[in-house]
Formats: sequence, C-alpha cells, structure tokens
Amino acid sequence: MPPNDIVTRFNLYGLTRAELQQQLVLWAIKPVHAARLWKYLYIELASSLDEMPELLPKLAERLRAEATLGVLPTALETASSDGFTRKYLLSLADAERIETVLMRFTGRVTACVSSQVGCAMGCVFCATGQMGYTRHLTPGEIVAQVVHVARVLRHEEPKGATKRATRDVLGTRLRNVVLMGMGEPLHNYDAVMHAVDIMLDPSGLSLAAERITLSTVGVVPGILRLAAEQRPIHLAVSLHAATQAARAALVPAARKWPLDELMAACRTYSEITGRRIFYEWTLIEGKNDSEDQARAVGELLRGLPAHVNLIPLNPTTGYDGAPTHSAAANRFREILQLEYALPSTMRQRRGIDIAAGCGQLAVVAQ
Repeated sequence: MPPNDIVTRFNLYGLTRAELQQQLVLWAIKPVHAARLWKYLYIELASSLDEMPELLPKLAERLRAEATLGVLPTALETASSDGFTRKYLLSLADAERIETVLMRFTGRVTACVSSQVGCAMGCVFCATGQMGYTRHLTPGEIVAQVVHVARVLRHEEPKGATKRATRDVLGTRLRNVVLMGMGEPLHNYDAVMHAVDIMLDPSGLSLAAERITLSTVGVVPGILRLAAEQRPIHLAVSLHAATQAARAALVPAARKWPLDELMAACRTYSEITGRRIFYEWTLIEGKNDSEDQARAVGELLRGLPAHVNLIPLNPTTGYDGAPTHSAAANRFREILQLEYALPSTMRQRRGIDIAAGCGQLAVVAQ
C-alpha cells in the first residue's frame, strides 16, 4: 500500500460526486461548491490545485491540508511506429509504477488502464503475469489513468475544439476504456467498480457503460458478483483453451476456478444480465490454433450469447511461443463462423514494437 503520509490524505480522483459533496458537508462547506471542484477535475482536467483559481478559499485551504490531486507523473512515454499507439509508464505515490496505453482506431480513442501493480494470476504468456503481483491500485489511481489519457488528448486539440461533438469528430475525446492493462480487475473488484462509477458520471468523464470493457482471466466469484449487481459494462473472459488440462497449463488460475465452473458462471451471467460475453483466445502456434481446437471452442460456446476475440500471440521475454500464422488464424475464424455461426473478430495488433500490445505490459525492476 502507499506510504502513511499518502494514506492520511484522500485522493480527489477516488471520490464519486456524492462522496465529494459529503466531504464538503463534513467541512461545513455548502455542497454546491463541489460542482465547481468536480468541473475542474473532469471537465477542465486541471493538473494541480493552482489551476483551480475560482475555488472557495476555505475549500482550497482544506484541500491543500487534507487532500491530494492524484495526478500520476509520466516516468516514460513511448510512441509506436504504427502511429496509433502510445504507452505511458506512470509513477505512483509509493514509487511503484504502472503502464497505461492510448490507442487510436477509426472514429475512436481507447485507454487501456491497469488495475494492479503486477498480477497474481500468472498466465504463462503474459508479461504482467511473469512480473508477479505487488499490490492493488486504489480507485483514485485507476481513475487517474483515464484522466491522464483524456488530458493528453485535450492538449492535442486544435484551438476552438471546445464542444464534445467537435472532439468526437476530431478523435480528441476519450470515449472507450478497457480494463485490460496490468492486473486482474476482478481480483481488485471493489476498487475497480468504484472507479467505474466515477468514470460513468454524466457530469464528469461521462463515459458510456457500453464503452467500458473489463477483461478477466476467469475469476468466478467476480463474474457472479457482476451478474448479481447488474453491472452494465462489457465483460471479456480470457479463455485460450477449451479443455481444463490445456487451460490450466496456460492459465494457472484455472486450477482454482476450473473450466466447467467458469463456463457455468458465464451462463449464469448471461442468463441474469441478458448480455453476451466476449471470449478472448490468444492464438499460439502449435498450441491452440488447430482446426480441432476451433471446433472445441465452437462446442464449448454452443448456445451461449458469445463473441470470440482472436488475438495472435504477442512476444514476451518469459515465453517462447510464437503467434499463429495468418492462414491458420483465418481458418480458425472460418470454422467458428461457418460451422458454429459464432461471431468473431481478429484483433488488430497495436504497439507491439513498444511492448504495448495485449499481454505485453510490465514494469521491469530497476
């Protein structure tokens, strides 16, 4: 956890609008002043209290004494040669670091954010899993990553692009967030959902629920809790194998939550929510890319509201597998579509040269 001097101060990015209003009430400040502060945080994207000149002086004084604006300093920024991807190594208050990625696609910008420092799930082909687990991120540290990307985009805007509709056309407004960075989001459930609530606030970052996707390795209790709470965000489940033995070899967490238990939870989720699940399949040459494997996926997902995201393996130093060749990948997808009427997408590979692709995020020990 962060050091004590940070813990004693609350992170403004970690409060919902209602919580911020309640804090002002505790300070005997009218909650109406929370609206001005909230606008500074999420509309004007102020990076310090000095950039909030219109705050009530009494409020500014209390904030300086008891709060922190949890802006995450950039330790390193790396741009991909693909021209669409940038990765940020961000510093936390306790000197830990995380990675966040900005990705551009036609008509949209996506932030890939982290939920933990490292990851405890240990997926063998994932750089974060190879790194190991250090700690959970706080809600404020998760939200701060989204604000960081939004602020980057704001600085790139041409003059006069002040309206949200104009920013959408120019591609300078953040519209999509994927919780697919470092860490397992459902292992840090409460903090992640608190952060999501802040992202969804229509008077702040104003992200739409259908534009937030959470990816899990298959934490069954978290999937069932998502269903019970009727969370409206998209759910993606990292599958990667269609039998328990094969999956456990790639995803050690499958030993705790076996494949049959995971699929039962996914059925329950879809039955309760009426939502489809995105199943992610990393295509590894000679491991899980054969025609038989494609048919096994089709059988496993038969009757479920599902969409399969096919992701050619991205290289990491700790795993010697190779990505599937395009012919085999296309045949895999063809079988899913023609024999099982199972929709699928071949995921675009972005930022591979800067280790910003799926499964590549990690912080190397200094």
